[in-house]
Amino acid sequence: MGMISANGVVVIVMLSLIGMCVNGEEGEYEGVEGGAPMVKTEQDALYSAIQGFVGAGWNGSDLYPDPCGWTPIQGVSCDIFDGFWYVTDLNIGSIHDNSLTCAPDARFSPHLFQLKYLKSLAFFDCFSSPPNAFHSGNWSAFSGTLESLEFRSNLGLTGPIPTTFGQLERLQSLVLIENGLSGGLPDNIGNLRRLKRLVLSGNRLTGKIGESYGYLSELLIMDLSRNSLYGRLPSTFGGLTSLLKLDLSENQLEGNIPSEISNLKNLTLLDLSNNNFSGGLTKSIQEMSSLQELVLSRNPIGGDLMNFEWKNLQGLEVLDLSSTRLTGGVPESFSQMKRLRFLGLNCNNLSGNLTPKLAELPHLSSLYVYGNNLTGELKFTQGFYVKMGRRFGAWNNSNLCFPIGLMPMRFGPFGVKACQEVTLSEVSLGDSGLKLGSENQNLYLDSHYPTSFSFSKNKFNRICLIWVW
Repeated sequence: MGMISANGVVVIVMLSLIGMCVNGEEGEYEGVEGGAPMVKTEQDALYSAIQGFVGAGWNGSDLYPDPCGWTPIQGVSCDIFDGFWYVTDLNIGSIHDNSLTCAPDARFSPHLFQLKYLKSLAFFDCFSSPPNAFHSGNWSAFSGTLESLEFRSNLGLTGPIPTTFGQLERLQSLVLIENGLSGGLPDNIGNLRRLKRLVLSGNRLTGKIGESYGYLSELLIMDLSRNSLYGRLPSTFGGLTSLLKLDLSENQLEGNIPSEISNLKNLTLLDLSNNNFSGGLTKSIQEMSSLQELVLSRNPIGGDLMNFEWKNLQGLEVLDLSSTRLTGGVPESFSQMKRLRFLGLNCNNLSGNLTPKLAELPHLSSLYVYGNNLTGELKFTQGFYVKMGRRFGAWNNSNLCFPIGLMPMRFGPFGVKACQEVTLSEVSLGDSGLKLGSENQNLYLDSHYPTSFSFSKNKFNRICLIWVW
C-alpha cells in the first residue's frame, strides 16, 4: 500500500508540474487540453489589437477563448514557437463574409506592436477616417519578423508613408493600394533589399523617384501607377535585373526613357502610359526580348517606327503606342511579332499604306490605327473584317479607303469609305458645315456611308483629343 501511495504522489506531482508549464505560476499561459498553449500576454495583445480596429464592443476572450486552436478567428493565423502558439498573420477588413469588419473609429492600438512573431499584416477597406498612431506606431518593432504589409482601399489612411517602413528589413511585400497617402516616396524604402513586391498605386504621392529604388535587386513587381510623381526615371533602374513587371502609368514623369532599361532582361510588362516621356523610342527597348506587354500610350514621345528592330520582340502580345506623336510609316516588320494580340497605333501622325501582312498575325484580335494620315487602299480580306469587327478601327484617315469590288459593302470596315473616283464641283460634309473639292477633283467617296466624312472628322477626332499635350 505504501508503494502505491508513493506512486500516487508522484503522479499528482507530475500533473501539477504539467499544469504549471501550461498555465504558468500566475496564469502566464493559456491553452486547452490536448493542444499547444498560448502565452497570455500574446493572447491579450491580440484581443486588444483587434478591439482597436473593430470597436470596444468586441469581446474576444468570450467569443474566441482559444484563437489559435479550436476557436480560430477569421483572418488570424498562428504558428508554434518554442512550444507555444504565436500570431503570425493578421488580416483586418471586409475581405470575406465572416471577416473582422472595422469600426468607423478604427485605430492602431499599441498592443498590435507587441505581437512578436507577426509575419503578415493586411488591412482592406478598414479606415474611412484618419486612424490614430498610423504614423507614430512602433513599426520598427516588426523589423525582425514582418515580411508582408498591405493596406488596400483605405481612404482614411492619409499623410505620408511612414519612414519607419524603411526599417522593416525582412519585408518582402509592401502593398499600399488606393489609399489617401500623400507626400514623397521615402528614400529608405530602397534599403529593403529583400523586397520582391512594391505596389503603391492609386494614392496621391508626389515628388521624384529616388535613385535608391533602383537598388532593389530582388524586386519582381514595381507598381507606382496612378499618383502624381514627376521628374525623370533614375538611371539606377537598370539595376532592377529581377523585375518582371514595371507599371509607372498615370503620373507626370518626363524626359527620355533611360537606355539602362535594356538591362531588365526578365521584364514582361512595361507600362509608362499617361506621362510626359519624350525623346523618341529608345532602341534599348528592342533588346528586351522577354517583353509581353509594352504600353507607352499618351506620351509625347515622337519619332518614327521604321528604324526599330521589332522582330526582336517575338514574345510581345500587347503593343500600345497610341497618342505618342509618332510620324512616318507603319513598318511591315510588325507582322513578324507572331504572338501579337493587340496593336494600338491610333491618334498619331502616321502616314503611308497599311500593310496587309498584319492580317497574317495568328493571334491578332484588336488593331487600331484611327486618327492618322494613312492613305491608299486597305487590302485585307473579307474574312479579316468579319473576324475583327469593331476591333479593327481605321476611321478618321481621310485618304484611306477599301475596294468595294472585293467584298459586299456591308462587310467594309467601320467608318472607312469605299474607294470610288467621283468628280464633284463641291462636296458638302454633312453636319460639319465643311466643304471639300473643286471641279475635276478626284475623291474617295463612300455613297453607302453618306455621313462618313462628318462622322470621322467630328466625333472621332474628339477621341484623339481627349488627352491634350
